[in-house]
Amino acid sequence: MKKTFLLLALALVLFSSCGKDEEVLVINNASINGFVQKGPFLNGTSISLNELNDSYSTTGKVFSSQIMDNSGLFNLSNISLISPYVQIKADGYYFNEVSGTNSTAPITLYALSDIRYRTSINVNILSHLEKSRIEYLVANGSTFSVSKRQAEQEILSMFSITMTNIANSDQLDISQVGDDNAILLAISIILQGYRSEADLSELLANISTDIRQDGVLNSASLGSLLINDARLLNLQEIRTNIENRYHNLGMTVVIPDFETYVNQFINNTTYQSTNEIVYPELSPYGENVLYGDRTAFSDYECSMAANIPIGSSLKIVLKNSSWHIRVMPNGPINWTLSSYNNENQSQTFTATESGKSCDLFFQFASSDPITVEYYENNSITPTRTKIIYFGAEL
Repeated sequence: MKKTFLLLALALVLFSSCGKDEEVLVINNASINGFVQKGPFLNGTSISLNELNDSYSTTGKVFSSQIMDNSGLFNLSNISLISPYVQIKADGYYFNEVSGTNSTAPITLYALSDIRYRTSINVNILSHLEKSRIEYLVANGSTFSVSKRQAEQEILSMFSITMTNIANSDQLDISQVGDDNAILLAISIILQGYRSEADLSELLANISTDIRQDGVLNSASLGSLLINDARLLNLQEIRTNIENRYHNLGMTVVIPDFETYVNQFINNTTYQSTNEIVYPELSPYGENVLYGDRTAFSDYECSMAANIPIGSSLKIVLKNSSWHIRVMPNGPINWTLSSYNNENQSQTFTATESGKSCDLFFQFASSDPITVEYYENNSITPTRTKIIYFGAEL
């Protein structure tokens, strides 16, 4: 009887609530590894693991390491804990998959995890965004596992994604195939957009604060920031950037189909875009041939004007007629012009720099109508086409 009692007492020490989500587990000399990814974080990134107590607050027990190479891989060894719940923090530089270059400043990402069931934990954008929401839910009585699952689903909904059986965020990997990993990469790309590291960090902090209590992104302005950049992304270029990065690291990977989920967000989100390219009706050079659906112009002298938001791009192709462009004394503003192609009667006008207005003095030189093709935001096919006519008889 005494032996039975001692065994029972030992079991209660090791498992304070046996069979429940909050049970306490002794972990001795364990090793924990994983990847930190935005794009992949760079060699030298600092990693810290904090033990969390029954209230999911840090206990003061910390283990530190750093990323071992430019793939984002880290390893923490000789880990001994009296709680299965941990917070992993990564602070460092990363490969920006949108620009195709390394970041110029560090960012910080977090992951909360239960290490009873795994020794591999990944840190990424999704694990970071859900942190604040998980903390709120467990503080209000929810178990860790339920809170983690709920927070993940709420964040997916923010990006117009429904997938109830997705793996936990800390098990996702942008360099592996599968829809789960494609979703992580898509969300990471949308959030990155054309933002600086400071802007990205601010966006992540603001979203985390917004969704903390109800799991819903209520800020219309934050939602607009997401769709504004998402619709400008050159997805083929981003895929090439990521593939080249891993190839240069000597790694053979198959990048998942993130394009599907980026396009799904663009097509289904209710967030309103606020940085559309604007074609004013008039400019200092006259009536704008690019304005709206207008096709008839009474004056032979017009303008070709557009206001290009930061991160946007625009190319205009004119075809099937002839025209003159004034170059002196006031030449094209923020337009780069190709040579006129006599064979197919066409010329290309490309916005030189985003965040600025484009304009030029345009004069019709033929009675033939002109076809105008708009190629907005890196599109390889016209996003819009119209035919313009001119003359006093109109």
